[in-house]
Formats: sequence, C-alpha cells, structure tokens
Amino acid sequence: MSFVLFADHSQEDLYPLTLTRPLFDLRCGIFTLREKWEKTIGHSVPFSAPLHLSAFHPKINHDPGSIWVNGKFYPDAELFRTIREATIPGTVLVNETGEVISFRFNHEAHTGFEGIISAEDLDKIKNSLTEYKIHTDKYPAIRFPQDLFRHNKDFIARDFAFLKDKPSGKITDTFSAIYGRDNLYIEEGVNVKASVINAEDGPVYLGKNVQLQEGTLLHGSHALLESVVTSMGAKLRGDSTFGPYCKMGGEIANSVVQGFSNKGHDGYMGNSVLGEWCNLGADTNTSNLKNNYTSVRIFNYKADRFIDTHSIFCGLIMGDHSKCGINTMFNTGTVAGVGCNIFGSGYPRNFIPDFSWGGKESITTYKPEKVFETEEIVMKRRGILLTDSHKELLKKIFEITGRNRSWESKN
Repeated sequence: MSFVLFADHSQEDLYPLTLTRPLFDLRCGIFTLREKWEKTIGHSVPFSAPLHLSAFHPKINHDPGSIWVNGKFYPDAELFRTIREATIPGTVLVNETGEVISFRFNHEAHTGFEGIISAEDLDKIKNSLTEYKIHTDKYPAIRFPQDLFRHNKDFIARDFAFLKDKPSGKITDTFSAIYGRDNLYIEEGVNVKASVINAEDGPVYLGKNVQLQEGTLLHGSHALLESVVTSMGAKLRGDSTFGPYCKMGGEIANSVVQGFSNKGHDGYMGNSVLGEWCNLGADTNTSNLKNNYTSVRIFNYKADRFIDTHSIFCGLIMGDHSKCGINTMFNTGTVAGVGCNIFGSGYPRNFIPDFSWGGKESITTYKPEKVFETEEIVMKRRGILLTDSHKELLKKIFEITGRNRSWESKN
C-alpha cells in the first residue's frame, strides 16, 4: 500500500513559515511532520509541494491507487490504522468540521495533483467519493503558526516513542545535575558542561553533537537537534524545540526554531516560532502576553487581516532569512515575513511585510539582491551555498508578497 502526502489551504494559513517549505516540512516536537509520517509508515513518502517550490521538489511519481494523506495531521498510530483500513478505493475520510484527512480514487477515475490541493478541489473530491467521517479531536494538526508552539510539548512526548528501540547515550560530566534520567535521550557526541537538566516535567532530547555550555539551565520538555549550541547561562524553560545548528541563549520558553538560526544572547523569547537563517540581535525581547490579558490577534496572509489566535499567549512569528538588530522589542503577536532586516528604537509594527528594511520610524523595501549578499555570507559560515534555485525562490516570494508592501504603491 502506497501513500502520498498533500498540503491543503493550511499551507497559506501558515505563511510566512510555509512560503519557503511545504507545511509538512515544519518541525514541531523532535521531527518534522513529514519525518513523523515516514517513521509511522516505515519508508519515505512522495508528496505534492506548492508549485512555487517546484525547483526543490520535482513532480511526484506515485501509484495510481495511492492513499492521499493530509500532511498537517499528526500520524497517531490509531489515526494511521484508520486511514490505512478505511480509505478504500472511492473513499474520502473527513473530520467533524469537514476537513479532508485522506482520500483514495478508484483506479479508473484517478486524477493526479500538483501543488496545494485547493478548497475547491477538495470539495470536488468529497462530492465524487464516498464520504466517511471520523472523530479527530485527539489527533492534533498544524493549521496556523501558533499551533507549532501550542502542540510542541505534546509532540515532543509523542515523538519520544519513535526512539524507544534505540539506546540512549549518557552524560558523564560530574559537575552537571540531571533530574528525571528516564525522560532523557542523548545521541552521540553530546557535550554537557556544568549544566542542570530537569526532565521530570517532560522528555528531553539532545541530538547528535549538541553542546550545552556552562551554566545552561534546561527544564521541562525540550528537543535540541543536531549541533545545537546553548550559550553560557542560558535559561531554557519548558516545551521548546531548536532545529539543527541553532545557537540559543538568554531566556526562552515554549518556542520552536526550525533550524540554522541564532538567538545567542540575553533577552526573552516566549511562545514564538522562527524559521531558518534568522538572527536575533543581543537583548532582543518578545512580548508574549498583552497587559490586559486578552486574546492575541496576528496577521494572516490568506485573510489579509489580523485574526484571533484564541490564546492569550503569542510572541513572534518570523519567516526565513530575517534578522533584527540589538535591543529590538517585538510587541505581542508580531509577524515578520521572509527576508526582513529590522532595526531601530521603539516597537516595530505588528506585521512586518516580507523583504522589509527598517523599523518603527521608517520602513523601505529590502531588495532581493541585497538579501542575497547577506545570506551568501551567513550560509557560507555554516558550509552551505545560496544556490541559484534558492535565489529564484526568494525572488518568487518577493513577487507573491508584494501587495503587503503598501509603501511601494505610493512611490
């Protein structure tokens, strides 16, 4: 039995994070959503990626009888079993709100898809196939950026089950204090010096070659992926994930960083999500709670307006290749797009459009060619080249997001 992952309208609800990747390549917990599906299924899975990402994800080849699975859902063993057994040819599985979870065409009526499967296409699928409704309250999904930190504690615990058959390493440093050792998993090459790890309130995963510098305090659920380095005296409160090759310091709580990004200095970051190749300057702080304790609203690209997160906690959502200067203060529920360079005194606006240069006082367009100059230096430091395909993708994103840079139409 073969499977294909697809992305639905949530791909756009997750902008700016998914301007540069399919939604199932978002990391939440220890693994990306795609990695979770592949571990559950037992092998790699073809997928349908947004068309503007086609240079990185070529057209898929798949069995006409494949089961198409909505990649935003967590592949709980029970959900996967239901999908596998109930998605027979000519059937579509939906949840209580009508979201398509999986579908399978009759062989003779098969139609392929490229890119995001639109709401209109999904409606046609539901009308042409036999609908089977299942209850999915206990099967979480990533629909909006805030879901990444909202589900992160649960996802770390669920992902821990994928490690059960693999022996863990040990921390031998006699100057470090470890609590809840049964909840700690360590890959090879981990280096911990004079740190405190408290895994009593949730599992902790330390990936290959992770380094905890002296004085690191780590409490609660955490996933630190390959080659993450924590700064001396880092205060890492619970339920965070730091993707590969991140440098993290200061005080951090319930945040998800996709990878290759830095918040290495003092300053607070809470209930936030950073993409790849981001850098927060020294003493950057993110507000994650309004003074009046009311629900936070954040900008939604698809709706082209601010929408309610239905939570009183939400900090910074930042797309790939964005940076901010020292002492930057981000207000509650700030969204910063791809390729931004943010600096200056005071709070910048709550929505900073993609390819913005400046801050509260003034803001102009950060041309892609200028972004390339910086990113070539930044990525080269990690031994990675900014390819022509990557440049073309950033140019395409510049075009896609142009309507949000309102000042350009006034010039």
